[in-house]
Amino acid sequence: MTASGRPPNQLLQMLDAADFELLLPHLVTIELARATVLSEADVALRHVYFPHDGAVSITVGPSEGQTIEVAMIGRDSIVAGGAALADGIALSDAVALFPGTASAVEISAFRNAAAASARFRGLVIRHEQALFARAQQSLLCNTLHPVEARLACWLLRAYDLSNKKALPLTQDTLAQMMGVRRNAVSLVAHELQRAGIIRYSRGQIEITDLCALEATSCDCCSAVRAHHARLLRLPP
Repeated sequence: MTASGRPPNQLLQMLDAADFELLLPHLVTIELARATVLSEADVALRHVYFPHDGAVSITVGPSEGQTIEVAMIGRDSIVAGGAALADGIALSDAVALFPGTASAVEISAFRNAAAASARFRGLVIRHEQALFARAQQSLLCNTLHPVEARLACWLLRAYDLSNKKALPLTQDTLAQMMGVRRNAVSLVAHELQRAGIIRYSRGQIEITDLCALEATSCDCCSAVRAHHARLLRLPP
């Protein structure tokens, strides 16, 4: 819990007292071990999740074969909020990328809270718009920008969510998330390490020069942050 007495999720923190009381009796804190599946595409949802820390990867892809990440979310987001307000069927897979905790609420309680409060419903809708903007930016980034800039941007997002410079990541995981070959990630990671920007070992990547990583990334990072702040009506 934070100083406000609420779980450390940005959207739960933003709710006014009356709206938070609608959810409070139904919030259950759960552990998210790495690779915990929170939703599966085309499968009925049972819960909506408000991550406290760690990171959740939202991916799409064919039923069999390589998937690609369209967004990485965490304490600034909700998992499956939009689908819960629609028909309750997940549109994508959501899997815990870094371990952490989250508040889980049954889909029926989430829907009841949204039906009872236009303010809460509006916040969820604005969040879904922000998530859509993130997915759009991801498509643009994957199409136009070189792997080095994309990798730098991805690592910055991971840092923003975890607030940790040492990230439990393999190059295989990075390649899968970015939709590129492993050797492409390996070459770029090697160059970033030579430049003193990161240091990697088996199963871990450490950011050693955050400012240089920012300079290496594309402008998608700042664009996504701006979309999120505007749509969620965050203070400057």
